[in-house]
Amino acid sequence: MADWEIWAVIGVLCIATAATRSSFWMIGHRVSIPPRVQEMLRYAPACALAAIIAPDILVDPQGRIELALANPKLLAGLAALGFYLWRRNMLLTIVFGMIVFTLLRVLHVFGAAG
Repeated sequence: MADWEIWAVIGVLCIATAATRSSFWMIGHRVSIPPRVQEMLRYAPACALAAIIAPDILVDPQGRIELALANPKLLAGLAALGFYLWRRNMLLTIVFGMIVFTLLRVLHVFGAAG
């Protein structure tokens, strides 16, 4: 691919990104979203987060699903879930989950982990 083609692709992607993001500002006051759709959109961030985190926790480097308790990522995720249900604080949950995962890896509880 030539340099000018790369820059053309970058330019087109910039224009497409700006157009899709600014379209809500340009036509936002003219279009109303039904209440049912607004209610469903409340769950979009949680669904996106689950779609990112679940494969990382449940899939091993070879691409197989690993549901065994020998999976340190799964154990740290379960510990973080329990901590969140107890404290209801997202920042502390992230810190707690990372501490549990780090301790499992540093202490080599499961051998060569994740």
